[in-house]
Amino acid sequence: MLSEREVAAAIGSTAYGDGGDKLGTVESFFVDDRTGEPTWVAVTTGLFGTRHSVVPAREATWDDGALRLPVSAEAVKSAPAMQGNHLDPGEEAELRRHYGITDGGRADADTTAPVADAPLAGPTDTVAVPAVAPVPPPAAGTATTGETDGAMTRSEERLRVGSEQVAARRVRLVKYVVTEEMQVTVPIRREEIRLEEVPLGDADTAGDAIGGESLVPADATTGGLPGEVILHSERPVITVEVVPVERVRVRTELVEGQETVTEQVQREQIAVDESGVAGR
Repeated sequence: MLSEREVAAAIGSTAYGDGGDKLGTVESFFVDDRTGEPTWVAVTTGLFGTRHSVVPAREATWDDGALRLPVSAEAVKSAPAMQGNHLDPGEEAELRRHYGITDGGRADADTTAPVADAPLAGPTDTVAVPAVAPVPPPAAGTATTGETDGAMTRSEERLRVGSEQVAARRVRLVKYVVTEEMQVTVPIRREEIRLEEVPLGDADTAGDAIGGESLVPADATTGGLPGEVILHSERPVITVEVVPVERVRVRTELVEGQETVTEQVQREQIAVDESGVAGR
């Protein structure tokens, strides 16, 4: 059984079923006219909280800022619609049949199966506390069952946004080979044939060097120039070696940014209902 402090704190909180499913938002409680104990609770369901379902509250528990109710989400969705702030004995009997409440007040496993009506505790009425965000416990001496000054409290939803840290992706070091072309200019040398005229009487011994270049040796058999001359040239020689160039390691750093979120909130509005007064 919920205490008065837990009832006040549960208004506006989220209600969960016995399977952990979210049922909706706690709007108000129905209390027994004679004992004042909370027997039923009104929960707003649907996308915009437009549907009101009445759920048994005798075995409800208040745990970690949420109201736990011993019913299934399917039973709450299919509950008979109730209007007004008061449940008469017939409406209570209809709700008991729907939830399959036994004499002990606990819903059977099959909450849709009709069972014999349990003895009624009498007509009930709602606690006059509007659906708001979770409220702090009332101060000592403060009444929690209603407002007696004829005023009405207007409430609205407020968006509370936080952040949580989640794993986004996994990073690891992988080494692979990339092939690319490189161009390098290499100086090379080659021999060429050059005709050089030497005046008679100058030294022209075979193998003498003139101007830093080799002379072509004369043919010993003919006494003239040789029939062929072998020329030499240099060519590039390419070798590749693997050398270490750098070390790479992984570290993390925190980068701050901003993200805009959008959510719908509801607020209550108060209007005067000018109903006609029956003639006396």
